[in-house]
Amino acid sequence: MRAAMYYANDDVRIVDLPKPKIGAGEILVKVRASGICGSDVMEWYRKPKAPLVLGHEIAAEVAEVDAGVDRVRVGDRVFVSHHVPCGECRYCLAGHETVCDTLRTTNFDPGGFAEFVRVPAINVKHGVFPLPGGISDEDATFVEPLACVIRGQRLAGFRPGGTVLVIGSGVAGLLHVKLAKASGAAKVLATDVVAFRKAAATKAGADFVIDGRDDVPAKVKGANVGQLAEFVVTCTGAAKAIAQGFSSVDRGGTVLLFAPTEPTTKIEIPFNALWRDEVTVTSSYGGGLRDIRDAIELLAGKRIVVGELITHVLPLADAAEGFRLVARAQDSIKVILRP
Repeated sequence: MRAAMYYANDDVRIVDLPKPKIGAGEILVKVRASGICGSDVMEWYRKPKAPLVLGHEIAAEVAEVDAGVDRVRVGDRVFVSHHVPCGECRYCLAGHETVCDTLRTTNFDPGGFAEFVRVPAINVKHGVFPLPGGISDEDATFVEPLACVIRGQRLAGFRPGGTVLVIGSGVAGLLHVKLAKASGAAKVLATDVVAFRKAAATKAGADFVIDGRDDVPAKVKGANVGQLAEFVVTCTGAAKAIAQGFSSVDRGGTVLLFAPTEPTTKIEIPFNALWRDEVTVTSSYGGGLRDIRDAIELLAGKRIVVGELITHVLPLADAAEGFRLVARAQDSIKVILRP
């Protein structure tokens, strides 16, 4: 079978690999669409593990089923979660299943940028979800990133009626804009430094879009009747942008740290200001199983419409171009590969 082998952002090669063989409790799925995630082009994270086949935002069709599997049948359209929790450890029982040791060691084989993927038994048990007919293959590639956004806003205590500021308008930021609007935010503001993404934020529903090179806290006050934002979510690892988030949150507000920095990046925290103003600073990682179910429901019910975020749908043969577009981050939003 064909697969896109990642060596670096500018070195993605189409290779031939053996079609995976399934074992007890496993299934084989044929990948119908696979989104390129922003994390796929974080070279500090990916290159040390290269070469490897990436891709975890997939819509697939069940191609083979082990005799012991009765949850799905050949021909079913499914979303498959690459990481799944055990559901039994102290982290899972406390609602922190995305830091579960099992979740951090599970994956499918090889990755979504291939024609076929073997789904291990534990993933079949916990991480295979039927796709309703109302969700297209392309839209289904948003299940995983939307689940991450749902989890973030849930853990941060986002509530209707508040003002939300989203720092960074890539895919994650735009999904935060859309979810905040769908959840009843009174006002949603977004920032970016790229004109293409600022326009996308407006189209996604942001009430005000701020150039990230401007005085962001002042612009927030100007757009929000003199008040800072009750909820701030940082969707970029840029130190300056994170600092803008800390400076733009209102007293008693919450900052959700949603994107990682490079490991060597140092972030200054205005500790006294955050302490004195009773600001909550929290984080979230990944999406749990309940978040995946919620994402599928929101997409199926068209409460979150994602089609406008898709800028490129490419064949697997053009994977190198897809990675170039995502890494460049200037003229694309969601890039999808179709094996």
